[in-house]
Amino acid sequence: MKKAWIFVFLTCLFELFWVYGFNVAVLWWHWVIIIGIILTDFYFLPKACETLPTGTVYAVFAGVGTVGTALMDFFLFNGSLNWEKLICIVLIVLGVIGLNLADNKDMENTVGEVR
Repeated sequence: MKKAWIFVFLTCLFELFWVYGFNVAVLWWHWVIIIGIILTDFYFLPKACETLPTGTVYAVFAGVGTVGTALMDFFLFNGSLNWEKLICIVLIVLGVIGLNLADNKDMENTVGEVR
């Protein structure tokens, strides 16, 4: 199970790398690197889904990508950040945590059953 969470972490990290690359790429070889990062990212994503519920993995992946991109836009690319955006970021984080807790509860209820 811990190994699967390492894959989730890696897929989230690589997602942020390629999103960052989309903002800074100007030469053809930058795009080659970005494609390599995307392919690596999509190697880790299904690896995480082998053990963890796909809904949880995708919620974390999408949530980290959304929150990370919004924060990256503000801190690295002079984007704006206001209370409305911060409230939405908090809601996304709470939603991802809630889905993870609900999946963990489902997994506890199905202990011993074949999925």
